[in-house]
Amino acid sequence: MRLPALTASAVLCAGLCTPGAASAATSGSVAYGFAWADGKGALRITPASATLVKEHGIRRYRLKAVAGAKEVRLDYTKAAYRRLTVACDLVETEGRVALDGGGLGRTACTPADLAFTLQRGPAPLKIEYSGTKAVKVSEFLTDWGTPRSAFGTLKRVDDTTVSFKGRKLGYTHALGFYRVTASCSAGWLSGRPVNADRDGLGTKNCAAGDFTAVLKAQAHPILVKADYNPLSGELVEVWEVFGDA
Repeated sequence: MRLPALTASAVLCAGLCTPGAASAATSGSVAYGFAWADGKGALRITPASATLVKEHGIRRYRLKAVAGAKEVRLDYTKAAYRRLTVACDLVETEGRVALDGGGLGRTACTPADLAFTLQRGPAPLKIEYSGTKAVKVSEFLTDWGTPRSAFGTLKRVDDTTVSFKGRKLGYTHALGFYRVTASCSAGWLSGRPVNADRDGLGTKNCAAGDFTAVLKAQAHPILVKADYNPLSGELVEVWEVFGDA
């Protein structure tokens, strides 16, 4: 059962905030949202609006995308990091969380621990920053949103990031990649489509590394079917498309 927001003052904005509402604009000092690794000691985050709620006795945040929000890139090498796990080196909460009264992690950790967190993929974080430097980074609990499925053109940005239908998406080693070609290392749409279903979608299960390699060889955008999470900005699955599917 979902409980209502704690108070009106629990509505927090990382963007344009009008009186009494969480909506668009940039605070310049605090951002809530899903952060991604963006090179050594750096992260990127597109600020979202965040509302603190209490569910089953645990404080957590509801995130909502902010129209027109701009991505922020920050250096976190000197930042204080607070995890919601009870120890810095845990991958999961293991059923125990360390949260303060504001629903933020309170286990004191290091920038190296933050690097460990970000290596695994997007992380829901509150980031207090000055200029291009993150000062304090805190984990929190949140829902991850609902993935969407769509056909569209996709283009490589770097080894872990793509542009899909004009949206910047990151991906991890867990990416699902399905090809129509005979082998995972073959060129895009090369040879006979021996692994295509009746809709022209790839059925051969390949790895994220294969996806990265084949994209590097593409000078132009490619047509794919993709499952992605708009809230976290994660590319979840990609299908090579043969024909007019």
